[in-house]
Amino acid sequence: MSFPARGVFPDSTAVTAAGHLQIGGADVTELAAEYGTPLYIFDEASLRNTCQEYLQEFQSRHAPTAVTYASKAFLNLALAHIFAEEGMGLDVVSGGELAMALKGGMPPERVYFHGNNKSPDELAFAVDQGCGVIVVDNFYEMENLNQIAGARGKKQNILLRISPSVDPHTHHHTTTGTLDSKFGFPLETGQASEAVRLALASENLTLQGLHFHLGSPIFETEPYAEGIRRALQFAADHRASGLDLQELNVGGGFAIRHTRNDEPPTIARYADVIVSTVNSECARLGLAVPRLVVEPGRSVVGPAGVAVYSVGATKDIPGIRKYVSVDGGMGDNIRPALYDAQYEAVVANRMNDLPTETITLAGKFCESGDVLVRDFPLPALHAGDLIAIPASGGYAPSMASNYNLAPRPAIILVKEGEARLIRRRESYEDMMSLDVA
Repeated sequence: MSFPARGVFPDSTAVTAAGHLQIGGADVTELAAEYGTPLYIFDEASLRNTCQEYLQEFQSRHAPTAVTYASKAFLNLALAHIFAEEGMGLDVVSGGELAMALKGGMPPERVYFHGNNKSPDELAFAVDQGCGVIVVDNFYEMENLNQIAGARGKKQNILLRISPSVDPHTHHHTTTGTLDSKFGFPLETGQASEAVRLALASENLTLQGLHFHLGSPIFETEPYAEGIRRALQFAADHRASGLDLQELNVGGGFAIRHTRNDEPPTIARYADVIVSTVNSECARLGLAVPRLVVEPGRSVVGPAGVAVYSVGATKDIPGIRKYVSVDGGMGDNIRPALYDAQYEAVVANRMNDLPTETITLAGKFCESGDVLVRDFPLPALHAGDLIAIPASGGYAPSMASNYNLAPRPAIILVKEGEARLIRRRESYEDMMSLDVA
């Protein structure tokens, strides 16, 4: 059978003759039996297709465009290898992500190192490994990096992260490009101008251009256009100071459909607005069109990932709400509790059954806020049923914790009916292995 909710699940999703959910040609009920639950399933074809779509849509409009995946959305060795194979770069925000990227086969020259408080050890590691670009976020970091590069006899390529004071109209916890933000050099205060002056005067740093990131997820294209206009105007205003804008990195934040009610722009639409705005503003300001960098994260892994849980206890409060608990929750997906993120769900072992009840899917963790999906129509659920929640690949496993000392789930990659374990389930021993008693 075909699967109706393709906009939320991976494109490879189908329903078998037995009424089971199928992803990447693999029966989800069989995967759950083999690997246990909670389980995160990533569709390899979906990952690769989205990488190729980003590269094609942006490079067909502006050939010198680099697409660097935002590792914080979720990264492990298998995914790093896929992104390297597909010609992507990686945006990392910690020494750990950088180490993962390099061990996963990502060429260091394709890595951009972000973050608002990189430690001296992290900066030294990045310089030693030949990290392509370090995105400088503040004056303290600039001074440290200049000293670290100089001590090694190197010149490090950098971008300056500016704060363009653009509201992306998203959750305030994930809004990053406004004036009141911990990230970047504000344009309005003169600090960005001072950063340009100091960067150009730093003998061990090579200033290649500017970076901004507005937030995530962004369901509109105008914030990108406004951010680009402000960044390019700033670049034009500082030509006389010696700023040669070779590269403009406009960040990421591209939205996806977490539910069928979400209507994000297509990748092609984002590319149209970003590239056309860069071209028109450069023409207006008399600037050479720079190399462009975009940093998608959630929009690459989010739609490719599906979380699978087993149903346990039910609590029915007549006239109030029916809670059905699953064997995961905020320990593996904190987003509903942290951001009030919305998801949908299906019964993976009974896909042909029609909804008969309104159900709230609760997690197993000791917090009242541990609810994955609230008041959603589903068939009557029984212990042992399998719940699948789509669009779970971004910022769920990467933000997973051992809260309540729950082991983090296994993660598998599916392709053409075959499954490959890419992160094993944690054991109790794993969780105690670093303790010293």
